[in-house]
Amino acid sequence: MPALSGDVRSGTSRRGGEGQKYALTSDEDEADFWGFAHDADGLFTILPDEEGTRRVRLVGCRPQGGLLKSVGKVGRRGASAGSAWLAVLDAEGATMGSYFAGGVTAVDVRPSAHGAGLLDITATLWCEDALPGADRVWDLIRAGGPTRTGMWHDLALADRGAWLSVALFSSDYRRAGRPDAPAGHEYVLDGRHVVDIGSFYCAIGEAVNGPGGYFGWNLDALDDCLRGGWGATAPFTLRWESMAESRARLAEPLRVDDRDIRLFDLLLSVLEQRGVDVVGG
Repeated sequence: MPALSGDVRSGTSRRGGEGQKYALTSDEDEADFWGFAHDADGLFTILPDEEGTRRVRLVGCRPQGGLLKSVGKVGRRGASAGSAWLAVLDAEGATMGSYFAGGVTAVDVRPSAHGAGLLDITATLWCEDALPGADRVWDLIRAGGPTRTGMWHDLALADRGAWLSVALFSSDYRRAGRPDAPAGHEYVLDGRHVVDIGSFYCAIGEAVNGPGGYFGWNLDALDDCLRGGWGATAPFTLRWESMAESRARLAEPLRVDDRDIRLFDLLLSVLEQRGVDVVGG
């Protein structure tokens, strides 16, 4: 999956009203609030041949601050509102997570069917981290899920990347200040569906933090999580169910520090170096 920025923002004091799924605030000034929107059509669709560039329709928006200024200059110079944090809201209007949106520029404005005085604002922007398919995962969280383990099992490879991205960006919201489990805890990783590196991260996130949980999405992030602050405190035990099957599937050879090592053995090395006792199940 693409490199995520890792700058996750949640817990804004502004709360949306009924049906409002998104909110924008200037990246340069938190007091410069740009408004709520009932939807952000196109946020999770990358324009062809333009990596990270989106054409987003902010539905049912009452623009404020920098966005209002941009709306007033559509088709003219200086129409860019600048960069913003685009928050994804839950059903109660609280922030679940946020994406950085650069170069937000209004290019079309129309009256909205969502109510008098509201606008549908089409804007171009750059957003690297809003992966295709992530909107479905946000909708799942907004509806109170994931409610059971393994809901990622049938996802395609690209959709697992979107699942992991939302697991990362929603981690503070979903853990809601819950402290790490104490050292010495045992976690059970279900290895039956671990067929590649993405499915491993889905499985270990779920093992540590429950359905839809996050515990790394690459080796550096896994190492950071093992240092604490992401649900677990080392040393701990990881009981890897169906470990022999996982070992056979994660056999991809990698070149690390001028030596060849299989993916499974590399993961095992990272875990054990941080005090994790991995036992087969």
